[in-house]
This record gives sequence, structure tokens and C-alpha cells, in this order.
Amino acid sequence: MSELRQEAEAIAEQFSDHLEVGPDEIEERLENLVNEYRVPLEEARRSVTNSYLDDAGMERDELGRGGTERVQVNDIDEDEQWVDLRVKLVDLWEPRSDSISQVGLVGDESGTIKFVAFETSDLPELEEGASYELSNVVTDEYEGSYSVKLNRTTGITEIDEEIEVGDNAETVEGALVDIQSGSGLIKRCPEEDCTRVLQNGRCSEHGQVEGEFDLRIKGVLDDGETVTEVIFDREATEELTGMGLEEAKDMAMDALDTTVVAEEMAEDVLGRYYRVTGPTFGRYVLVDEMEEPGAVDVESALIEARSI
Repeated sequence: MSELRQEAEAIAEQFSDHLEVGPDEIEERLENLVNEYRVPLEEARRSVTNSYLDDAGMERDELGRGGTERVQVNDIDEDEQWVDLRVKLVDLWEPRSDSISQVGLVGDESGTIKFVAFETSDLPELEEGASYELSNVVTDEYEGSYSVKLNRTTGITEIDEEIEVGDNAETVEGALVDIQSGSGLIKRCPEEDCTRVLQNGRCSEHGQVEGEFDLRIKGVLDDGETVTEVIFDREATEELTGMGLEEAKDMAMDALDTTVVAEEMAEDVLGRYYRVTGPTFGRYVLVDEMEEPGAVDVESALIEARSI
């Protein structure tokens, strides 16, 4: 069975209780987008799914896949999969949007993963330190980083069990030798279930939108033997550079150019030596903690490491 056919049958199953649509029709629409318009399959699937959601008058979080299976958080490696989890709420964070009711980390023996619950889902609040069975949560992926979204169909059952949470964090160090494109002052999609970075004002899922500013650094650490790609979120970027979001916005406004922010950051941090710790998603380490070890002669350290 072709990949297009598999996607078509999966979409048909999702809408089987809501629309009279079969896999043949869906496969034809997918094939047209992928082969005629050269749209990536992932985007084509989203486009077709969104079209059927509009036809059915449904919201995305009303749409589930039957027969969800329980998985461990470190096994999550696909986007938009409906799964069950048995986890402990490790940490709650301060929501950065009024549309978010709770955000933080949940974990099991395999590690931890970010979770988000939205105000519109009208779910009971989870308590830090408590353990839960969560049914029908949906996975989300952005640039190799996975999270789970609680939705209005999510079942929440508190369990009287102490779940031991594993640590999937990794510590790497090296000289910051490159700051990649997409760093500095960026704009993210404002839709409540999306944090994708906009490209020319456009979200890959929601199209042309008015974005919300954020800070990020996508960097490369080199210890002389291994090169590691790392991502600093807004909080980590502010700590790394000493530049806050408002300062960055003012700088970009004065120059009428957002790229000056990344250039200014690069002048301050490129060539310096850092040790960072955080979970690994795809090829990136997402920085949760960082330190700048005592004085290091970066050039000498790299030369020595490469000569071993």
C-alpha cells in the first residue's frame, strides 16, 4: 500500500462518523497536491484534513483517531498521533498566552515531555506532583521538538501511584561557532494550537497570519570532536545575551530590519564556550540549563581536541 493510500485511509477513518467521504476521493486530493503542486505530503495531509474539518463544522481537537494506544513519552516521534499516557506532572510553567490554561512538563520512566492545555478545552486543572492517566491526547512536533496537547476529548484520571520520572536530558559543551538562520527576533503563529515560526508572514498550517514576536537562537556548539545543534528559547536567549524581547523589538524598529537583532546577538556570544543541558529532540538539544565555564582559550581547546 502506498504512503498516499495509507494517509487517505487514515483521514477517511477520522471522518467516518462525520462525513460521507471515502479513501478514493481523499487519495485523489492528496495526489493532486503532492504530484501536481509539489506540496510536501505532511502539508497536503493538513490541507485536506482542514478542508474536511470546515465541511463538518468541527474544530481540530474534536477529531480523534480510534483505538488510541498507551505509549511512553520518549517513544513519541510522530506529529498528530492520538495516544494515551500514564504520567506524573513534573513542573508547571507560567502560560504566556491567555488562550492557554496550563503548560508544563509531564513524565514517565522514559523521560519528560511538554504538555499544553487550552482554555477552550475546559478541562480540570492538573496538580504538580500528581500522577494521571491521560487518554486521547494529540502529539505535536515543531523543528524536531515533540509535545502533547490536551483537548476537549481528553480523559483525565488521577491515579494513586508514584510514577518514577526518568531523565532524558543530555549535557553538551563547546564553543558557539555558528548562529543559524531563523535566530534572533522571530514571529510565531498566534493560533492557540500552534507555535510555528512564520516564513514571510505565513504559517505552514494556518496560512497568512499576524504573528507574535518571540526570541530564539539556533546555534552550533563545537567541542573539537563533536558538533551539536542547540536551540535556546526566549528565556534561555535572554539569559545568554542579556537582551529582552522589548529591547529586541525596539532595535528592529529603529533599523526597520529584524536581522539586526541576530547580528547583535552574534557579536556578543559567538566564539564563547558554553555547557548546556536539556532534552534531545531530533538533531537538537533544547537548552534548559546553561553555564559558561571558567576562562577557556577556545581556539587552543579546539586545536587540542582535534589533534587527539
